[in-house]
This record gives sequence, structure tokens and C-alpha cells, in this order.
Amino acid sequence: MISAALLSPESALLGWAIYAPVIAWAIWRAPWLELFSDARRQHLLFGTVLGLFLLWLVRRDFDSGLSFHFLGMTAVTLLLDWPLALLCGLVAQLALVAMGRQDLAALGMNGVLLVALPVLVTEFCALRVERAQPRNLFVYIFFSGFFPAALAALLCMLAALGVLWVDGLFPMPPWLDDFAGYLWLIMFPEAFINGTAVTALVVFCPEWLETFNRSRYLQAPWKDDERPR
Repeated sequence: MISAALLSPESALLGWAIYAPVIAWAIWRAPWLELFSDARRQHLLFGTVLGLFLLWLVRRDFDSGLSFHFLGMTAVTLLLDWPLALLCGLVAQLALVAMGRQDLAALGMNGVLLVALPVLVTEFCALRVERAQPRNLFVYIFFSGFFPAALAALLCMLAALGVLWVDGLFPMPPWLDDFAGYLWLIMFPEAFINGTAVTALVVFCPEWLETFNRSRYLQAPWKDDERPR
């Protein structure tokens, strides 16, 4: 997470210019009718917002104005689908702003980096997996859970460093040559947290996952005399 002091006015405005249409599109595409008519989905949404908010509170704030915390957006996207995942991330951000743990001026850029980008990566990977229509459950868990979370963490870190480098308000550390080694320390925990959450949901509550095809992944295997020819 980046504080407003490290962003130029142009970058802060650019963040809002990207994030606001994304949120508007999510509001337009969100399944409001199903959400209002299904109390279970409402409880799931509110619980996810609370869990994401608590996850983002567990973070390391640096004196430079940067904060590090896990994203968790991959599991949220697979759980709620992308429109509600974007809105869930927005509500969690607004809660942080209300508590003084995030700058309102930087909400747009942080929303692009920490919410929109991970949701985009996860949705792209989930669509690619669904297009392949695998029957192996572990393909869904790895390529929709573990792998997108690691990739999202990598892209978020690189994009954030790119924004800070362009703005020039943050003194870049002298150990950028060794930065590749530190990326693994960020990618692996992010993949582990999201992948473990997705695995638990698949095992115990597969009906909660909006992007999970239960009829294909959890159907009984064919017997030799029942296999279609």
C-alpha cells in the first residue's frame, strides 16, 4: 500500500481515473437481484468483507510511507466472482480510510494495484482454466488458486515500484539487484494463503465458490461399462 505522500498529483489522479470506471462497471455487472434475494450470499459477502478488512489490518507499516500486507483477492474473486470481489475490496479500503489506516487521496491508485489488478489476473486465469474444462480438481486449485495469487503478487509489486520510480518521490533502495530474491518471499506466502483458502472451500463448502463447476470436478468417475463411446 502506498501513502499519498509518495504519489504525485498526476499519479493519484490517474489512479482514480482507472479505478472509478472499474468500480462503476462492477456495480453495473453485479448480480444485485440474486444477492438481495439470497440471505446466504449476503452473509457470505459481509463475512468476506470483514475477513479481507482484518487481513489488510495485519500489515507492516514503514516510515517511508509504504505498507506491506497480503492481498487475498484471488480467493475473494473465486468466492464471489469479479464484480462483487471489486466491490468487496472497495468497502474494505473505505473501512481502512475511516480508521485512518489509508489515505483517501491514494485510494484510487491503491485500488488499482491491490484490488483491480489481482482480480483481473485471477479472472483471466479462471477463464483460461474453464475454457480448458479439466476434470482434475487439482488443476482448478493450482491454476485458479495458487498460481494467480503468486502472479498477482508479482505484478502488484512490479507495478507499485514502477509508479514510485516514475513519480520520483520515493528513494529507491540500493539493493534492487537482489530484489528478485525478495519477490519469492512475497509470492509464496500469498500463493499459500489464497491456495489454502480455495482448497478448504473446495473440500468443505464447494457451493460457496461462484467460479467452481461442481458438476464437472466432483462428479463420480466413469466405470468401464458406463463410459460413453
